[in-house]
Amino acid sequence: MRLRKLLTTLTLAAVGLAAPLAAAAPASAAENRRVVVYYQTQYSNGTYVSPRPLTDNATGVTDVLVGAIHLNGDGIVTLNDNPPDDAKFDQMWSDLGAMQGKGVHVLGMLGGAAQGSFQRLDSQFDTYYPMLKNVISTHHLDGVDLDVEEQMSLPGVERLIDQLHTDFGSGFLVTLAPVATALNGGGNLSGFSYDALYRDRASSIAWFNAQFYCGWGSLSNTSGYDGVINHGVVPASKVVAGTLTNAANCGSGYVPMDTLKSTVSALSSRYADFGGVAGWEYFNSDPGGTAAPWQWAANMSAAMR
Repeated sequence: MRLRKLLTTLTLAAVGLAAPLAAAAPASAAENRRVVVYYQTQYSNGTYVSPRPLTDNATGVTDVLVGAIHLNGDGIVTLNDNPPDDAKFDQMWSDLGAMQGKGVHVLGMLGGAAQGSFQRLDSQFDTYYPMLKNVISTHHLDGVDLDVEEQMSLPGVERLIDQLHTDFGSGFLVTLAPVATALNGGGNLSGFSYDALYRDRASSIAWFNAQFYCGWGSLSNTSGYDGVINHGVVPASKVVAGTLTNAANCGSGYVPMDTLKSTVSALSSRYADFGGVAGWEYFNSDPGGTAAPWQWAANMSAAMR
């Protein structure tokens, strides 16, 4: 995501805890109403942040995107600042596996603000793709979220998508995380046309986690999402509305919870096949803050009902 920090130890202050919520729908709820959570901060102030409260509290979470995976020029793969097999991640992989056992999809987020991974896949595919494949296989990921925030060719991203399905099957989830304007014919950070990509590979793309923040769109009302659907290329079933979970997580674009719930509820009513909501990021999500970040997902599930 744009402007996201690469350090896994952050010093953001906790926000206040909201009133308890009624139990939300389980993860087996209608698949097109996704509740997607980005999980990049695994340690906050040196303390491990477990994602398991998302299932322990029956929030309705459907997908957890763990990141960020980087294919580095030195031939080393990192998850943020450390190899994915580092002992510091042992508990995380165990917790994510337990969540998979409850029906939650776990995807690896590739790329983001730290550039290089996609340029290397574009120009040196045979060298760098096996590194990504190994991470997916070793940690039993259900999919990959391609967050292309650097120049990549259309043939390059299509080759990557094709190879992922060749190696892991048609059921493997390949998602992308473009800025919202990329899905309505406007500017984007990826170098290729998302309209062209979707027309070429629609059946191979599970959905888009569109970034409606940081100047690329907003969920303060429905107009940004409506513009994407009215553009007439990607259907609502494959457009997950990405938003910030805390005002500290990006330079601009945070939408207060009450306003966000109103927008999400309206979109759910307007589009029978509404794709759902994605939150950047988990560890400090409002309204629960660092004490109860799972409450964001529960609020979104409730808003979509």
